[in-house]
Amino acid sequence: MAIHPTAIVDSRAEIDPSVEIGPFCVIGPDVKIDAGTDVKSHVVINGHTSIGKDNEIYQFASVGEANQDKKYKGEPTRLVIGDRNVIRESATIHRGTVQDNSVTTIGDGNLFMASTHVGHDCIVGDNNILANYAALAGHVTVGDSVILGGYTGIHQFCQVNSYSMCGMGSMVTKDVPRYVMVSGNPSKAHGMNFEGMRRRGTPADVIKALRHTYKVVYKKGLPLEQALADIENSVFFEMSEVIAFVDSIKASNRGIVR
Repeated sequence: MAIHPTAIVDSRAEIDPSVEIGPFCVIGPDVKIDAGTDVKSHVVINGHTSIGKDNEIYQFASVGEANQDKKYKGEPTRLVIGDRNVIRESATIHRGTVQDNSVTTIGDGNLFMASTHVGHDCIVGDNNILANYAALAGHVTVGDSVILGGYTGIHQFCQVNSYSMCGMGSMVTKDVPRYVMVSGNPSKAHGMNFEGMRRRGTPADVIKALRHTYKVVYKKGLPLEQALADIENSVFFEMSEVIAFVDSIKASNRGIVR
């Protein structure tokens, strides 16, 4: 284990021998850090926080600190971070509250750019990119392979479904369906992330089907229930991607960005 002599690491913390902890870091007593993780310098990791393998945490990040909910009274809530995440300078990730499930959860392979924020009780999936100053309020759920542009703000309890994208400066107050691109304040839909689909090797027939379903929901002026019924009665509803798009809309509790 390589711990810089200026770092303060509580003796009760569970640190894998392969972890590197740089100068002026502070690691609390209830922290667990798994193999290969690199904590650069001036990082504070606090609370009941579990960090997986091969993460990189850059200077001035605050990980697992007490949340900003005024109802929080110091309960032993948690933060759980998976593997291969990159947490850049001055990012903040807070632990959960007992009013929810008492845990904030981060998956694998995410990039949190400088000064991003993940609030209490958020669930962040895998392979997402949060650009500089993007912020998640409490209780937000982010799927997989989502891109949040710089200065994006996600309202509490919103869902940002997998493979969607929020443009720079987006203020999102409703749920973003799977694959959909949104931008603006308040955010509005501007198509699907077809370029991202092509890069992932999505077949042309799937892209054609999703293009059709997007038009049914967003371009025909139909009530949402009627639009979803039309999609479910179409030949395209046999495709798993179309079903997933419809399911992401049906799962919304706040209404979707339209």
